[in-house]
Amino acid sequence: MNTNRFFKWIQVQAYKHDGLIHREWSPAYLVMETEDYWALASRASLVTENDGRRWMTKEPAIFILFKNRWMNVIAMMKNKGDGITYYANVASPTILDQGFLRYIDYDLDLKLFPDEAIKELDEQEFERHVLTYGYPNDLTHAIRKSFFEIKTMMRNRSFPFNDEEIHALFQKFLDENHPFIPKDDSKKPLN
Repeated sequence: MNTNRFFKWIQVQAYKHDGLIHREWSPAYLVMETEDYWALASRASLVTENDGRRWMTKEPAIFILFKNRWMNVIAMMKNKGDGITYYANVASPTILDQGFLRYIDYDLDLKLFPDEAIKELDEQEFERHVLTYGYPNDLTHAIRKSFFEIKTMMRNRSFPFNDEEIHALFQKFLDENHPFIPKDDSKKPLN
């Protein structure tokens, strides 16, 4: 990817198994890319749902999109001192395609709260979509396996569920995106 910061803003799109777009986010800043993941940052994002509804996120976030793991994670930074809430999507590995980061959302989600509580989400939606979309057995197995791996990572506070690493990524975003303020040359004599 281009290293110029103005070219590091990228959009994320989530699809469902049938290939239809499910949700998309306004462009976020590519803070880091490794061989394993992309880390994006934003102060807020405009989210567009597949039915056209639009809404704004309320807090700064880091979005970790894995290249080879069946998951992605949004780390939402609440008010100072309130900690980070992590929302993990069981999803296909993310690909970079025509300038977009794209993945397939496979319904099951987990939420990790600052007090270490873990909430499992969308089990009924997953079961419904297994039938609606006809997920093959190997896909269903991969989804469930990822779900339990994510839960273990949350309990162990393994990356990306580590507050210090998330804060460091967000600080890198802030450092790279401070406003350009030209030097005050008004006191120099014009020659």
